[in-house]
Amino acid sequence: MFKKVPHTYVIIFSLIVLAAIATWFVPAGEFDRKAQRTESGKVINGIIPGSYHNVEPSAQTWQVMSAFFKGFQKAPGIIAFLLILGGAFWILNESRAIDMGVQSFLKRSNRLERFALFKWVGVNNLIIILIMVMFSLFGAIFGMSEETIAFVVIFVPLAISMGYDSIVGVSMCFLAAGLGFAGCILNPFTLGIAQDIAGIKMFSGIEYRLFIWFIVTAIGIGYILWYANKIKKNPKKSIMYEEDEYWRKHHSSSQEIKPIKANKGTWLSYIITSLILVIYSINIGINAQDYSGGFNTYIFMLLLTLAFIALGYKMVKKSIQMFCLMLLIFTITYLVVGVMIFEWEFTHIAALFFSMSILTGMALGKDASEISKLFIAGAKDMLSAALVVGLASGIIVILEDGKVIDTFLNGVSNSINGSGEIGALSLMYGFQSLLNAIITSGTAKAAMLMPMFREVATMTGISLQSAVTAFHIGDGITNLITPTSGVLIGVLGIARIPYAKWVRWAWKFILAMVILGWALLIPTLLIELPGF
Repeated sequence: MFKKVPHTYVIIFSLIVLAAIATWFVPAGEFDRKAQRTESGKVINGIIPGSYHNVEPSAQTWQVMSAFFKGFQKAPGIIAFLLILGGAFWILNESRAIDMGVQSFLKRSNRLERFALFKWVGVNNLIIILIMVMFSLFGAIFGMSEETIAFVVIFVPLAISMGYDSIVGVSMCFLAAGLGFAGCILNPFTLGIAQDIAGIKMFSGIEYRLFIWFIVTAIGIGYILWYANKIKKNPKKSIMYEEDEYWRKHHSSSQEIKPIKANKGTWLSYIITSLILVIYSINIGINAQDYSGGFNTYIFMLLLTLAFIALGYKMVKKSIQMFCLMLLIFTITYLVVGVMIFEWEFTHIAALFFSMSILTGMALGKDASEISKLFIAGAKDMLSAALVVGLASGIIVILEDGKVIDTFLNGVSNSINGSGEIGALSLMYGFQSLLNAIITSGTAKAAMLMPMFREVATMTGISLQSAVTAFHIGDGITNLITPTSGVLIGVLGIARIPYAKWVRWAWKFILAMVILGWALLIPTLLIELPGF
């Protein structure tokens, strides 16, 4: 049955063709735009409401064949990041450090079954709950999205070893972060910019958004727990059972992994990493005034460095695998700290994982040529996912070059007027959810939509906070299923989940969450809420 499902490339290329056909029938038009600097200092290219005008049609024909190339030009960051990540984790997997870590974690967690409370709740259930809450908070507070790609290679083997499937592993990090993104407690990249454009106090109305985050996250976790336990009882019920053979074969928890004694390369890797972190901490101390938190940031980074030096020595004494695992843990820690405190982007994160790959190779005792060969093998393994990201970006390229996106925006803006408060807010939310399936960048959509939403809200008597809420809920859910999301495609590529099977599993859940999001909007019109 599943053999009849078209390949992911076929599905996405078909969408490119449909987008090109739309450019023949949808009138071409554009809004005038101007650069706007938000209070946070970010410059966005915002539209000017009421400036829509028709332009010369630009129907797309042969361009469907160049969309693949232009898609690569549009999403070079994610593509390069995937290839670097593939190389880095291929080297890490050479040590089987993740497998040893998963085995050790499960052994320790299973001991908790001795306690009545943990036995009643279920240790595995508790693990899923805690991980999903953590990633949901990451998505809600600082907009974690692309960063989840790096966690997939950790949580999929963990889920498989716990008796679940790769879908549960992806849901623990990627899906949870997406739900938190929709709840959007303090996300500066969507909520902050949207409120800034709307002209209301940044991060105001947090009380009700906390409620939204709790409801969305709780229902999402409940659904994943139900699904995970169903798979646990009968693994063959998973639509990923056959594909997950790769993970069962390469990350089997049934064979005890023997520790390998540290070599000269391991000690050299430890010393070099420690020196780099010491120099980095000193540099932060010298330039503490340039960072948020100032001197406190320096103290925190210094403590992190000292923690690595102390724990690193202990792990090197244990085994190569434990030291490599610690390299991964501190890489992830620095990723989170870098994004939250230093506002790191793809360039910094890619450099972080590339450094990890070299240091891990050194710890394994590999020379430069051997490390290079392993890295190339990992990048080659990730090439398929990178190609899909480029192809999926081609859909947006066709719509933009065909000059039809602004036509859709203008049509929705006109239809919202005169539809009443509930009708107008529902149309705002519905259109944001649909547009989010095409353009996944929250910042870009804020610049495009919020000027119109602000205007429509003022005319219809809707509070500006309600309009912002419609924007940020709609901004987080549908990009968990759209093929234009480079993050989704990257996550599925690493997890080895075909896009068609992800859609088959996720569409009912996503639809239910979209409806839930709409239901959570209605109280903002009917009840007096703080900040609304």
